[in-house]
Amino acid sequence: MNGFDGKTAVVTGAASGIGRASAQRLAAEGASVVVADVDAEGGAETVAAIEDAGGDATFVEVDVTDAASVEHMVDVALDTYGSLDLAHNNAGILTGFDAVTDIEEEDWDRLLGVNLKGVWLCMKAELAVMEETGGAIVNTASEAGLVGMGGLSNYVASKHGVVGLTKTVALEYAGRGVRVNAIAPGPTKTNIQQGMTGGSDPSTLPFDTSAMADVPMDRQADPEEMAGAVAFLCSEDASYITGHTIPVDGGQAAD
Repeated sequence: MNGFDGKTAVVTGAASGIGRASAQRLAAEGASVVVADVDAEGGAETVAAIEDAGGDATFVEVDVTDAASVEHMVDVALDTYGSLDLAHNNAGILTGFDAVTDIEEEDWDRLLGVNLKGVWLCMKAELAVMEETGGAIVNTASEAGLVGMGGLSNYVASKHGVVGLTKTVALEYAGRGVRVNAIAPGPTKTNIQQGMTGGSDPSTLPFDTSAMADVPMDRQADPEEMAGAVAFLCSEDASYITGHTIPVDGGQAAD
């Protein structure tokens, strides 16, 4: 598995969960990986795991809501490895499970800042390099970017925004050698998933949570299954795919 030999990848939110699995998968296939996250300890653990498996990685602390921090992340990739070919913009948060009227403005702004503005800032910095050399970008949306979910209006809004942003940027760069796609994970064993399922009992809530119904495949995904989809979309096997959000959800979108 060496399809990414000689390529450099940046993965945000790579200290844990889907981001960590993605960074490890891209490194296993030959890429040099910039592991980016606000969590320095978790990021160092991801780098160590990649290096222990024979891969090449470096950590950079990044706040995806801050343009200068994101630009520094891209500069680290260029200074360390000399190129930027692949990007997985994965950093995201969940601030709570509340009716739309109960969400605090601070929580709304914080979540949209990380989940949507962060993806925009990352793509803006990445594309400044890739428009000269070509590349592939994968954003992490969510099943919440494809349907409504009661109790998660700010999260749903952010992920619908990621889907729309992905489509638009893909159109803008389709003729410039850069492909832009997204994955829409279903229930996956991550901290965010725990936040979705660890709150109020849906039966007691005054809104519809039917979109959080059981998965037809009757299980949660492992982060590595999301990483497989990311690796495919970054690969030459997906050379004619751009502007799409791929559900990786155990059949929920088809249910």
